[in-house]
Amino acid sequence: MDDRRLSRAAGAALDDGTNQLFVSVVTGYEIVYKQQSGRLPSAPDDLTRRLQQAGVFVLPLSLDHALAAAALPGPHRDPWDRIMIAQASAERLTVVSVDPQFARYGVPVLW
Repeated sequence: MDDRRLSRAAGAALDDGTNQLFVSVVTGYEIVYKQQSGRLPSAPDDLTRRLQQAGVFVLPLSLDHALAAAALPGPHRDPWDRIMIAQASAERLTVVSVDPQFARYGVPVLW
């Protein structure tokens, strides 16, 4: 939320208390992986608790999500993004992302 790169539209949607917010469980993996590789500053140690306090639901990965992600056609090759695409599609969620690949799969994107 404090990232200046976040668009105004995305920030407004995240701040809107009428929107239900979800974060994919695979996001946790991506955060730690990118931190360890030096591509992302460290997240708070209590990220899970802070998400809960903010009313953000963690979207678990189901077998149906995994199977749908594996069945997606190209061009996106990032397995974690493919899982998030499948989750967003199955759960009818809008993804907040600057990545244009999500929209190519028919997933609503806000940026």
